Amino acid sequence: MSMKSNTNISTDQLALLALKTHVNSDLLSTNWSTATSICNWIGVTCGSRQQRVTALHLFGINLSGTIPPHLGNLSFFILLDIRNNNFYGALPIELAKLHRLKSLWLDNNNFNGEIPSWFGSISKLQNLSLSGKKFIGVIPSSLCSLSKLEL
Repeated sequence: MSMKSNTNISTDQLALLALKTHVNSDLLSTNWSTATSICNWIGVTCGSRQQRVTALHLFGINLSGTIPPHLGNLSFFILLDIRNNNFYGALPIELAKLHRLKSLWLDNNNFNGEIPSWFGSISKLQNLSLSGKKFIGVIPSSLCSLSKLEL
C-alpha cells in the first residue's frame, strides 16, 4: 500500500474514531479499535479498489450521541445509515463536503433545528430520509437543486 493510501485510510479511521468518542456504545468501544482493520469494524463498508470507507450502516444499534464534524472527511463516503438510534443535536455543516454521498438515512433520531440548507450542496444525493423526529421549519429550497433526489 502506498503512503498516500495509508494517509487516506488513516483519515477515514480518525473520522470514525471521532464518531466513537461522540457516542455511548459498548458495541463500538470493543470493536472499533486501531488493533483491527477499519474495514472489519462493525457497520463499516470499504471499497474494494481503494480500501476507503464508502458506507456506514449503524441502523438501530442503540447509539446515543452527536455527529462529529470529522465525518465530513470521509471523501469516498456514499451511504450513511444511522436510522433508529438516539443521535441528537445539530448536524455538522462539514457533512456538506461529502460530495459522493448518495444515501443519507437519519430517521427516528433526535436531531434538532431546521433541515440544513447545505443538503442542497450534496449534488449526488439520491436518497434523503428524515422522518420521525425533531426537525423544524420549512423544507429548504436548496433541495430543489438536487436533480437525482428521489422522493
